[in-house]
Parts: sequence; structure tokens; C-alpha cells
Amino acid sequence: MKFLINKPHLFFLLTIPIIMLFGILSGDAVLDINVHDTYYIIAYLHLATLISLLFGIIGIGYWIMLKANRKLSKWLNWTHIGLTFGGTLIVWILSKFYRTEFMEYEFNNNLTLIITLFVFLIIIGQLIFPANIIYGLIKKKNKTSG
Repeated sequence: MKFLINKPHLFFLLTIPIIMLFGILSGDAVLDINVHDTYYIIAYLHLATLISLLFGIIGIGYWIMLKANRKLSKWLNWTHIGLTFGGTLIVWILSKFYRTEFMEYEFNNNLTLIITLFVFLIIIGQLIFPANIIYGLIKKKNKTSG
């Protein structure tokens, strides 16, 4: 786990090919989001491309901070990585509990609320990344190198 905190850029950059593979293999599948009377339809390939772009920016940001010899907060690293990947895993698991055979609206509505809260938590967690970068720029340089 120390590797994950010391080199978080590798974790983000190595997940990009996996995410793109899922997007390509999903074919013509789409994500439908219904907000009142409006449907937002996003192809999985486009969603995978957007997430990969975001992970690329995050990975390069962590890599630049490592090369600039700036020390980032371990707590903020753990929180950002945990909310990003752990939250995504929880949302994926919860989405498998939808009941479509017999419609239980109350169960599905409550599940939708929980998933929505986790998605907002993941989005809020992404704000930790710029906060950690700012923290690293303000804090003194690492004393470990050379």
C-alpha cells in the first residue's frame, strides 16, 4: 500500500487501458439518465473516453508533483484514491441490485437515491485532488532526494 501512496500516478495511468477496453467492448450500450421529463443518453465508449481523460489529467498531475519533488499529503492521497475507486466499485455493486422482474418502486427509488449520493461523494472527492496539489505546492520540498 505504500507503493500506492508514493506513486499514485501509476494507479491512475494504468487503469486507463482497462477503462477504454470496457468502453470498446460494450459495443452500442448506452447509459440512460432520466431527470424529470428529460433523458440524457451517453454511449459507454464516450463515458469511458471522458473518464480516461480525467484519469490521465489526474495521473499526470501526480507525476508532475513527484518529478517536481513536492510532498503531497498521504491522508489526502488515500481519501482521493479511496473515493475514486472505492466509490466507483460501490456504485457498480449497488447498480446490480435493481429489481426489474417485478417493479418495486420504493426499493428502486431508495436504491437510486443511495447510488446518487455515492456518485456525488465521488464527484466531491475529485475536489480533493486540486486541494492536494495546492497543499504540495505550498509545503516545503521533499528532503529525501539528493
